[in-house]
Amino acid sequence: MDILMILQLFIVLGALWVGSRYGSLALGAISGIGLALLVFGFGLKPGNPPTDVIYIIIAAVTCAGIMQASGGMDWLIQIAERLLRKHPDRITFLAPLCTFFLTVLVGTGHVVYTLMPIICDIALKKGIRPERPCGVASIASQVGITCSPIAAAVVAFVTISNANHFDISIPGVLMISIPACLCGLMAAAAASYHRGLDLDKDPRFQAKLKDPAQYEYIYGGSATTLDKHIPQSSKNAVFIFLGALAVIVFFAIFQSALPAYDTLRAVKGADPLVVSDSVTLTADQLVKAKISVAGLTETFKKPLAMNLVIQIVMIMAAALMIIFCKASPKKAVAGPVWQSGMVAVVAIYGIAWLADTYFSNYMDTMQAMLADVVKEFPWSIAIVFFLVSVLINSQGAVVVAMLPLAYSLGIAGPVLLGVLPSVYGYFFIPNYPSDIATVNFDRSGTTVIGKYLLNHSFMMPGLVCVFTSTIVAYLLSMIFY
Repeated sequence: MDILMILQLFIVLGALWVGSRYGSLALGAISGIGLALLVFGFGLKPGNPPTDVIYIIIAAVTCAGIMQASGGMDWLIQIAERLLRKHPDRITFLAPLCTFFLTVLVGTGHVVYTLMPIICDIALKKGIRPERPCGVASIASQVGITCSPIAAAVVAFVTISNANHFDISIPGVLMISIPACLCGLMAAAAASYHRGLDLDKDPRFQAKLKDPAQYEYIYGGSATTLDKHIPQSSKNAVFIFLGALAVIVFFAIFQSALPAYDTLRAVKGADPLVVSDSVTLTADQLVKAKISVAGLTETFKKPLAMNLVIQIVMIMAAALMIIFCKASPKKAVAGPVWQSGMVAVVAIYGIAWLADTYFSNYMDTMQAMLADVVKEFPWSIAIVFFLVSVLINSQGAVVVAMLPLAYSLGIAGPVLLGVLPSVYGYFFIPNYPSDIATVNFDRSGTTVIGKYLLNHSFMMPGLVCVFTSTIVAYLLSMIFY
């Protein structure tokens, strides 16, 4: 690694760090500064922006946003609230399960903000320290991303893996990630069950209650959605959305049911085509140019790609909700699900393009540097995934940016599937919206960002969950693949 390569790496890391400090759209936009410096300042060849993943996010977020605009999300929150209020003494375990499965269904963790005040309210009324369920529930809302069939991280993993000859489907990923992440969440919930002092023994909390204004603030209000009327049209929107997910999973399992089209592929071991003394074309080059040459290329039937299936089904479902469920497109665009999804699009667009530009220009050097390490300890790529996630606050962006590098280093697909939960590390620095919102929703003040920044309420459940999930996923992947 020469000085120039190190300097350019610092430009990449600097752009990610500055972008994370500003947050929101800045994460992707400031990556553009790093990209410009690499391309125009150092003359590196631009990498490829992750257009396939971006299109999938747009389609999925549009569908989820339309469902939210129809009122369908309110119904899901009501169902979760009924479960939590029926078993308030088990809220430390049930709350993360509710936020986890909401994220699995919708593909984004930003759907849980309405549920967080309810979790806090139930804990307070039961005398449970709210930090216990709130901390792990916030973690669970993000862990669900690697378990959702329409989340960018899962779809990107499947798309990139298939391109690198690891034949894995979306259900194949979920078969590993869902049980692994559930194990991690239950371990984190168990570790949180007796966390901190009980409210009646916490001197700081008891001191607050002596102030009548604080007492009224903590116990005077009641967060609930149960008094909200949910029309049948909103419930129908949820059914359409769940039907769309079922169709996607069905086609992912039974790809033979998809329409197939004539596609060229290279004949293995075919000799290059000599066009002239100075021009020789390989079979792969002919395929890219869509030129059919006997002996070098062959035609076969290829089913419709799953990334296109997801886009078609999601856009169709959004249209059905608009037509039949009174969903307002204007309301969807103004909603938090659609807005946060578009922020994710910009983030992945900028971050992944910047990372691909850097890594693609130094692939040979990195392979030479890291080959021995990853050959002996292939699981160590999980540490890299986690550290990158701490910087860029997006699991989808980590997968898109780092997975091609991992495959190029010769790490096997089953290993990478096993360490997939490690792409969630942005709880480490508590600047993510779900964590900040959770702190604000906890009226008791027990869910905190500590004086020294890293001693916050999400660190312990986050580390326990990710560590446990990664170990379980790795073992399951080794068993099944």
